[in-house]
Amino acid sequence: MTKSKIPKFTSYPPRGIFYYACFYKSPPGDLGVKIFRDLMTLLLLVFIITPKTLSQDIESSLANIKIGMLITDNKSVAAVQGAELAIGEANEKGGLNGHHFQLVVRSMEGPWGTGSKQAVDLIFEEKVWALFGLHDGRNAHLVEQAATRSIVVFVSAWTGDPTLSQAFVPWFFNCVPNNNQQAASLLEEIYNNRKFKNTAIISDNDYDSKSGLNSFLQTVKESGKHYPVQFSWDVYCRDPEAFTENIIKSGAECIILFCQPGACLKIAQQIRQKRMTIQLYGSLIILNENELSSQELKAFDNILSIPSGEWPGSENLAFRQKFQKTYNRMPGLVASYSYDGMKVLIEAIKNAGSSDREMIQKALENIHYKGVTGIIQFDGKGNRSGNFKVMKTNDGVPVNSD
Repeated sequence: MTKSKIPKFTSYPPRGIFYYACFYKSPPGDLGVKIFRDLMTLLLLVFIITPKTLSQDIESSLANIKIGMLITDNKSVAAVQGAELAIGEANEKGGLNGHHFQLVVRSMEGPWGTGSKQAVDLIFEEKVWALFGLHDGRNAHLVEQAATRSIVVFVSAWTGDPTLSQAFVPWFFNCVPNNNQQAASLLEEIYNNRKFKNTAIISDNDYDSKSGLNSFLQTVKESGKHYPVQFSWDVYCRDPEAFTENIIKSGAECIILFCQPGACLKIAQQIRQKRMTIQLYGSLIILNENELSSQELKAFDNILSIPSGEWPGSENLAFRQKFQKTYNRMPGLVASYSYDGMKVLIEAIKNAGSSDREMIQKALENIHYKGVTGIIQFDGKGNRSGNFKVMKTNDGVPVNSD
């Protein structure tokens, strides 16, 4: 009998043995291998591979419309829950032509570059139809590069880094106002509407915080307005008392926060403790319920304003009620933007009607969706367009102050 190379079947799962046995081509006259193949095929068909499991494999490959979701780390529970709720609602309505949507989540936690690897895995291994992300700006650049090289849509729903759209990548869409847009809204409210003349800024060295700070300072410079006095949280983090003393000495009428949520929380708590009547402003990233508890978010009630725009009451109320019923807690900013971002992506896929990536991209370009965070549509660079009025916050979300 001619010798043939037969792999060690101990490394193959049962279905792998079945497929190998069915399709292995033995040399002519290799009767022993042919008998082995036929016998293995029969045994596996009878005892392991049932018609049900075979049909499940086929049905799974055909029915699931996979969307890859990239999150900062395993603490990003609110982000995942918002997207899950949107996926569940789409599937309750029949999905796309009877095929269900499936969320495939990957954490970007780990050494620098992990995000790129995870994005590539979702594209080429999971064969997702599109990428969806809630993470910081640095990781978003890695995902954007992977999406561009593979020509797959990438919808972001958290970072405000404006350089993501400045790369002129037609596959990138952002569901939150970028830092330049947020800065313009803050300037309009602080300098033009409130007529504040003395403003103070406090910032830290986080990537997204610095991005927000740079956008605001550039906007002030271009407007010719009075330049704000600046403080570094790295100097005051161990001595918040000194910070409040220096704020009082500066004569600042308001404080603009460009720090991570934990630092902003300490500042808000210090202001409440000192019974200061000073107004706080800041970027959207402050109200991150993945990092702050619902009780901690209450420290910002009625003293922090953010450039979110007005959120429609009826849509938001329905979403919040359903989210609370599903997850036994109220959604914050992260869950809201995640829900809206996923709804927009699903709507675009439905409008495209297929997995054709260019058709999905074109559908996103033309989208006009009324979500819980307002109307979502995009400009020619993939930025969210609209009026992002500065709003007071309560329970971690913007509220109408009227």
